[in-house]
Amino acid sequence: MAGAVSGFSEEQFWEACAELKQPVLAGADWELLMEALGLRFYRLRDQDTRVYKYKVFGTLKNCPPALLTDVYMDLDYRKQWDQNVEELYERECNGQTVVYWQVKCPMLKSNRDYVYVRERRDLDVEGRKVFVVLAQSISHSQFPERSGVVRVTQCEHRLAITSDGRNGSKEWSA
Repeated sequence: MAGAVSGFSEEQFWEACAELKQPVLAGADWELLMEALGLRFYRLRDQDTRVYKYKVFGTLKNCPPALLTDVYMDLDYRKQWDQNVEELYERECNGQTVVYWQVKCPMLKSNRDYVYVRERRDLDVEGRKVFVVLAQSISHSQFPERSGVVRVTQCEHRLAITSDGRNGSKEWSA
């Protein structure tokens, strides 16, 4: 999707790269949720919105960064392995590639859906290739809200992946 008109600034991509090098957890009460497979999962509750923010840091052994990034970007593949996908597709809208994603929720909860734009850039940072993906929820007339489904209107995702120096990936995600 490189080259899409998404509204992401150059600075946003470089900020994601910076946190890959030096994770930022200071100055806030980030809670460590779990550690698994070389990854650490944190969350922080926003006092104003009461919504959680999440961050993931770590290294995945034996998973090259280009492969990890390609898997992340491949919506058709996600539909094969993610049992919580109810509906997931991309549509071109006025020069933007917009993603629609509906997630199945457990019984007695309404499904959630997301409408967002995303962009991937492969950057050279001090001689190392860094794969960066940014995503941001948007409102778009071609994706009206659906009855019985809760629309998530405030969502952003930043992902930076580079080599761990061996055959794995060093990852940061928020």
